[in-house]
Amino acid sequence: MMFKTGFKSIESFSRSWLKGEDGVAIMEAAMLFPVMLVLMMGVFDLGNGISLSEKTVTSSQIAADLVSRNRTIDSAGLTDIIEGSKLAFEPYELHGFGIDIVSIRFDENSNPEILWRETQGMSPNDVAVASVVGLAGEGEGMIIVTVKYSYSPLFSKFFTDDLYFTEVAFSRGRRSPTVTWDG
Repeated sequence: MMFKTGFKSIESFSRSWLKGEDGVAIMEAAMLFPVMLVLMMGVFDLGNGISLSEKTVTSSQIAADLVSRNRTIDSAGLTDIIEGSKLAFEPYELHGFGIDIVSIRFDENSNPEILWRETQGMSPNDVAVASVVGLAGEGEGMIIVTVKYSYSPLFSKFFTDDLYFTEVAFSRGRRSPTVTWDG
């Protein structure tokens, strides 16, 4: 059976194709495909990174807001708040999640005193506590929440290390100057 292309045979079609410029587009596509594929995978990882960065901000603000709504808090209430802040990362996994929640009261010299602290999956953020020196008068308080998240890019991990996102949220008590521990 003969291949009908307007040419007498496949042989003449092949010679015509090799002599003509019809194959140039295929060659260009073959050369650009790997570059375009790498760019597409990089954009995918970049998009996930931007999304996780925003989720880190949201998670810290959720925890700070929920803690600041209370006059006192216990371990069950704090566990619920931490679980609520984790929900901000849906649908991503939480293997790189860490949180540090601290309630402080300012002394007569406007230095922060830690009333209570809960830290999971990271080390305590003492820099954030030290950064509020002199921000309020005696007896006033503040909630400081630090959320950290480490993201391992799916495709770009061969070219870059993990990405680390950190966000610190500061909040004042809504119903009382300080949020004290009840437990």
